[in-house]
Amino acid sequence: MTQQVLNACKAGISAWQQAFNTQDAKGCAEQYAEDTTMIAKPFGTFIGRKKIQAFWQNIMNEGYSNVNYTNTKWTQQGEDGYILTSNWTMNKAFGVVHKEYWKMQNDGKARLVYDEFEVKGSL
Repeated sequence: MTQQVLNACKAGISAWQQAFNTQDAKGCAEQYAEDTTMIAKPFGTFIGRKKIQAFWQNIMNEGYSNVNYTNTKWTQQGEDGYILTSNWTMNKAFGVVHKEYWKMQNDGKARLVYDEFEVKGSL
């Protein structure tokens, strides 16, 4: 079961990354559970899929694209989830993922139930 959960979590981050890189804010938001809290430092805290979608749409409208993850680590969290930590880069910024909590949902997909990341600088 553990490998199945990890694979679902990895599929979730892959779907999020693909959505972001194709400028699909709705696709990004669909990778979050409905009531997820997202802490985007220094921008603020966004709760719920609609506010999270609006945040990503704004970032895309500002010209940010081409996100990549490096030094990614997955840590098991209970029987049904994993925590991702990573560095990330985009075309115009770089930063760190402090904590993405991916958890299995009733539909068999893993979604973010908590997301905390930080912009460390501009490129």
